[in-house]
Amino acid sequence: MRHRVDHRKLNRTSEHRIALMKNLVAALFEHGRVITTLPKAKEARRYAERCITYGKKAIAQTDPARALHYRRLALSALGSKEAVKALVETVAPKYKERQGGYTRVLRAGFRLGDNGTKALFELV
Repeated sequence: MRHRVDHRKLNRTSEHRIALMKNLVAALFEHGRVITTLPKAKEARRYAERCITYGKKAIAQTDPARALHYRRLALSALGSKEAVKALVETVAPKYKERQGGYTRVLRAGFRLGDNGTKALFELV
């Protein structure tokens, strides 16, 4: 039974998994699209959606202290100042009126070495 199972473990330790998600989502914001495996893309989608929501809240705030708070939340989720800057300045304004579903995961064939399912993880 898989009652209340929250996320995929991806056969990694928790520290490695968190670092993987931070790097994958930061690369998504900097480049717009990333090719990775299907389970990694599906798991990273959760982090990316949350970060884009932080970015939207940061640009919507009139109080600078609250805007800084959301930028810091995004920084703790991404771990890269360049990625946060790209998020707040370019990515979040595109989705100002959108209520969710900021990313897309498309299957992109199979990897040559081990026949793993590749996926194109991109911003909508």
